[in-house]
Amino acid sequence: MPVLATKVHLPEPRADSVARPRLQERLRIAQSDTTRLVLVSAPAGFGKTTVLSQWFASPAAAGLSVAWVSLDVGDNDVRRFLTHLIAACQSTNPALGVDVGDVVETAAEVPVEMVLTSLVNDLDMFADATVLALDDYHEITAPAVHEVLAFLLDHLPGQVRIAMATRSDPPLAVARLRSTGGLLELRAADLRFTAEEAADLLNDAMGLTLARKDVDTLDERTEGWAAGLQMAALSLSGHEDPTAFVDDFAGSHRFVLDYLVEEVLDRQPDRVREFLLATSVLRELSGSLCDAVTGTSDAQEILESLERRNVFVIPLDDGRRWYRYHHLFGDALRARLLARHPDRLRGLHIAAGRWLVEHGMLPDAVAHAIAGEDHELTADLVELALAGLRQGRQDATIVEWLAAVPAEVVRRRPLLATATGWSRLAAGDFEGVEAWLDVAQGALDARPVRTDLSTPAPQDVVEAHAREMRALPAMIAVYRAAVAQARGDVAGTIAHAQRAYDLAGPEDDFSRGAGAGFLGLAAWAAGDLQAAVETFSDAVVSMRAAGLVADALGSAVVLGSMWLTRGRPLEARRIFEEALATAVRPEGPILPTVGDVRVGLADVLRELGDLDAAARHLEVAGELGDLASLPENRHRWYTTKAAVLRASGDLDGAIAMLDEAEPMFRPGFFPEVRPIAAARARVRLAQGNVIEARAWARQHEVRPDDEPTFLQEYDQLTLARVLIAEGSPADAIALVEQILDLAQASGRDGSLVEAHVVGALAHHASGDPRAAAEDLSAALIVGVPAGYRRLFLDEGPVMVDLLTSLPRGAPTDVRRYAEQVLASAKTSRTTPRRDQHPDEALSERELDVLRLLATDLTGPEIARRLYVSLNTLRTHTKHIFTKLGVNTRRAAVSRAAERGLL
Repeated sequence: MPVLATKVHLPEPRADSVARPRLQERLRIAQSDTTRLVLVSAPAGFGKTTVLSQWFASPAAAGLSVAWVSLDVGDNDVRRFLTHLIAACQSTNPALGVDVGDVVETAAEVPVEMVLTSLVNDLDMFADATVLALDDYHEITAPAVHEVLAFLLDHLPGQVRIAMATRSDPPLAVARLRSTGGLLELRAADLRFTAEEAADLLNDAMGLTLARKDVDTLDERTEGWAAGLQMAALSLSGHEDPTAFVDDFAGSHRFVLDYLVEEVLDRQPDRVREFLLATSVLRELSGSLCDAVTGTSDAQEILESLERRNVFVIPLDDGRRWYRYHHLFGDALRARLLARHPDRLRGLHIAAGRWLVEHGMLPDAVAHAIAGEDHELTADLVELALAGLRQGRQDATIVEWLAAVPAEVVRRRPLLATATGWSRLAAGDFEGVEAWLDVAQGALDARPVRTDLSTPAPQDVVEAHAREMRALPAMIAVYRAAVAQARGDVAGTIAHAQRAYDLAGPEDDFSRGAGAGFLGLAAWAAGDLQAAVETFSDAVVSMRAAGLVADALGSAVVLGSMWLTRGRPLEARRIFEEALATAVRPEGPILPTVGDVRVGLADVLRELGDLDAAARHLEVAGELGDLASLPENRHRWYTTKAAVLRASGDLDGAIAMLDEAEPMFRPGFFPEVRPIAAARARVRLAQGNVIEARAWARQHEVRPDDEPTFLQEYDQLTLARVLIAEGSPADAIALVEQILDLAQASGRDGSLVEAHVVGALAHHASGDPRAAAEDLSAALIVGVPAGYRRLFLDEGPVMVDLLTSLPRGAPTDVRRYAEQVLASAKTSRTTPRRDQHPDEALSERELDVLRLLATDLTGPEIARRLYVSLNTLRTHTKHIFTKLGVNTRRAAVSRAAERGLL
């Protein structure tokens, strides 16, 4: 049988191939250890042949003889296979197999064992260090040829190894070799290009000049697939807008699609090809789910076979229960399905949605119902999902899903109409809220509440939906109370909140808690802080009982703020710290409002005089990003940062923060007791800029003869300071006395302390040191045991003079309190922030990100898993790279592993 010379010719690496030292080092080690088989197994286009040819051309392989055979389907004939194997061996040493070459060619039936025994003996006697390299071994399906390889692996001399490049694992004793240290495996995960290797390929080898972010995006999209990167490079050559191309690059691109169809899809049996197309609509695959979508009963076997044969299927768990397709392969399959069978898409999505909801996977079920354009199924699923979404405060998801249900369908469903009304509340569309609540009430009045749905679902989901339906009347009252509260209608808030509280059934912790919460907010707005704290504490308990962790956290933010306003910063700190202990979890997504908790705690710590701790909590809250804060609270990060900067003496920085806070302000449910404009006026006074402070009072029409109210108290105390600075202390004293009377009657210690502080300043300015000392003593007696420090110290040098010059006859307790405040001034400072350094410890959130960077999840998938935006994820990743002293994801994972962080 003639030998085809090209089949036994060792290919030279292409001149433009990328050096991959990390792989070559592993192959170099295989030359000198106990390795018998080098298995390079990966899907098409991963560079298997290139890796082997680079190994054999490397200096490390200089003394290595290589017997190379490029296999094809014809080599399933054992005679043909042995002929070329012997020829390849003889290319390294003519003495090898010389006695059996004629036997293989002429024997009526090849005596395989005799031939192999002779060849092995020749290798043992004549061969130096040798590798039998078999390229494209996936072409071999004949058991007789597999038996040849099994014999060789069992009997080859120690200096001879077999290297195999294949798209699917061979039916050989791979597990036994692995257990005895006789196997070196390079698989898709190893062959994937790192970001640096991708940059070398695209910019150096292929001659492009892509920005690093475009390289990273392509590497992420292709998942390091060599062929995908090369096809992207070919398409990019001469492209006018590389970034736009990179952003749009997918498996539906013509080069990628053609390659995957020709090299992968068309090579599958018809039944498997149909399976691949049908299941391409799924984000993740399991045997049972695929059976439901395709109508088959052996999907698990097909998935396992696809994985064994390296058909771009990636396992997602060790038990091989869930898989996904390589991103570009999935794109290509979906493009092919859309082109060939667009009429099948709806049915496939609907079947997937029904299976997913039956197995409790509601978010994925909703996505498929929407894609399948089954509006009634979508409406059913959204109704079923609402309770869980509300527990997790996944507000954006609720709004998105409601938008996918036609309005005429929503109008027939009171639960969806109520949820739609709630969604308008978040947007500030109060008229829209009321209109949809009227629709919901009308639907309820028209027919009895139905708690059953036609869509099968897990029992716990069905029961949660039934509870939602029974709670609807109370829920509608809750949202009407919310509208009244947002509008400042205290009477309306009380009426609707009380109705919600009264309508709430024994199992309806949400409505009962929300009703109590709005009653507490109404009491706060009226200045009755004692009633507010008591009622709102009940609301927090109810929210926790309802399992609404995020709402309980949000309620804790309000409760802590109430305690601070009431004049109990130490109690406020306890509330915030308990909430933070609940919110910070080692695993799982960031809870909405956890950033708000940290901001609230930072504000309290600032008042207590611990500016360093306050700054740390603000830094963490800032790193968590917008998803950890409710929209109506996001300005508070800036106002609290401004207060910390002011306390540390950075008045310009404080003004800058307040300027950033102003456009972010959105009216919320709880009263804005420290308006941004008034806070800015106070900083202006600290700067000595009385003109700007007076301009604030004129613009906002804050006058000394206004009737004092709780909600105007911060403005009025700011005005009192302006009057002192302008040389009108008598007017300031008159205003302060009115505020003191109101605060005393309402039991608001915080208001009392601040009013006495301002009174002390006013009496000092009027030349009445005795009255100043009395006011200051009153402030110290109430304020210092409660934890107040910055309320005194923020008044500057004049207050320090007053504290140090108390009359000799002042009570001992008063003097001790003054000393405590002055001592706080020495330690109440912020530590300058260190520049980030590779040795700097990673934050808890950065460790969460790092753990997911070590998986095969893409950037967007990690962002979704952590419930953060992609920009926030990039910020965390940049911080991780800086702290670890690396520039790439793979390097970060490697460095983290070295340090034991994983």
